[in-house]
Amino acid sequence: MPSHPRPTVRRRRLGGELRRLREAAGISSEQAAERIGGDKSKISRQENGRQGITKLEIEALLELYGVEDAKLKTALTTLAREGRRKSWWAPFSDILPERFQEHLSIESDAARMLVFQPLLVPGLLQTREYAEESIRSVEKEATEEQVESYVSVRMARQDILSKENPPQFVCLLDEAAIRRPIGGPKVMAAQLEKLVELNNPPRISIQVIPFGQGWHAGLDGAFTIFSYPDPMDLDVVSLGYLDGLLYLEEDGSVERYQLAFDQLRASALPSRQSMDLIARAARDLSS
Repeated sequence: MPSHPRPTVRRRRLGGELRRLREAAGISSEQAAERIGGDKSKISRQENGRQGITKLEIEALLELYGVEDAKLKTALTTLAREGRRKSWWAPFSDILPERFQEHLSIESDAARMLVFQPLLVPGLLQTREYAEESIRSVEKEATEEQVESYVSVRMARQDILSKENPPQFVCLLDEAAIRRPIGGPKVMAAQLEKLVELNNPPRISIQVIPFGQGWHAGLDGAFTIFSYPDPMDLDVVSLGYLDGLLYLEEDGSVERYQLAFDQLRASALPSRQSMDLIARAARDLSS
């Protein structure tokens, strides 16, 4: 079930605003395309965020649309420039699949992440040893150098949680995720201790859905909901499957996953009880 090439958050925001301005001015896609020496499909790709746009193209289109607000012009030009800037993972672009680079882009711009993981500790919370074991188990054909690069990327991703103005991160774990000894007892115990250390509601909240809960709304698998600070940006749901990632943006789909997350959180133990359970699991592994 392949995912389609996906725009970055900045390109999507810029494209949506350009579409709004064009429609407000009563300008057709054909007229806009003619102004920048392109075709209708180019305007469509730019407005969908799937193709970049140059400073000269923006200036030409804003003139055509009759936009005179200097602050708006500057904001849109800045968005275009930021959309073209190199990302922190650029040095690893030769080893990272395009679909995963898209995921990093979605993740890096989020203001809030709601994560449900039934089987594994999510990458943003993993210790280096846990990450290495997880990666080796999946990337069986990878060389030592490749494994080290993948681990380095995963560790670098975690900087997002300690940056200035970090996103809110709410993680719900099925108890299975804290009971499966990935990497053996020592590695897993250290991982569980890190979860207790990281838990700091409301910025980083980690809760566990205990086995005693029985059926819950997440039995179909893991998912993440990304939210953004700008009201122009729609929430995005990320789903993993065996060969890649799928993104859902339709209102109905996102609302269903938001409802599922709310139901899962209601099924989870409160933060303090979750930490008690995780700490007991770590002690069990260390004894």
